[in-house]
Amino acid sequence: MNEIKIIEVLPDEIPALAELAQEIWRQHFPPIIGAEMVEYMLEKFQSETAIRQQITEQGVHYYFIKYDGQAAGYMAIRPEPDSLFLSKIYLRKAFRGKKLSRAAIDFLVAFCRKRRLGKIWLTVNRFNLEPIAAYEKMGFRKDRTQCVDVGRGFFMDDYVMVKDIPLLPSV
Repeated sequence: MNEIKIIEVLPDEIPALAELAQEIWRQHFPPIIGAEMVEYMLEKFQSETAIRQQITEQGVHYYFIKYDGQAAGYMAIRPEPDSLFLSKIYLRKAFRGKKLSRAAIDFLVAFCRKRRLGKIWLTVNRFNLEPIAAYEKMGFRKDRTQCVDVGRGFFMDDYVMVKDIPLLPSV
C-alpha cells in the first residue's frame, strides 16, 4: 500500500507524540550528542508540557508522518512573516529510506506556496551527517553555523540550512 499521510497532531494526541519523540531521540541521538543531553533535550523540548506550550504559546504546529497508518515520525513547523521554520522532523529508524522526508518537504513547499512564504529554514546538528545529506538532496543549502546554549552546560552546534521556495504568480 505504502500510503504516506501528514496529519496535524490534535491536543489529545500530544502524549503519543511525546512517546514517539522519546523512542526516536533515544534511537538516533546518543552517538551524536550523548545520552545525557538526549534526556535533557527530551524533557526541555519534547515532553508533553513542552509540546503543549509550543503549540499554545509559540505558534508551533506538530504533524504526524504516517506510513500505511503507522506513526513513522513527526515534524514541527512555525510560520514566520516571510518564511517557514522547520523546527523538527524525525523518523523512526524502521521508516528511514522510504521517501517520508521527501513527502514531508513536498507538503511544506505546498504549505509555503499557499501562504506566500519564500523559504524553509531549519537547524541540524553539524555531526548528523545522513540528514544533512538528505536535506542537500532536497534542495537545502548550508547558510551558516550556530552554537546555541540550551542550558545545563549543553550547546546545540548546528548548521542553519535554507531551501528557497520559488513562489508561483498570483492568479
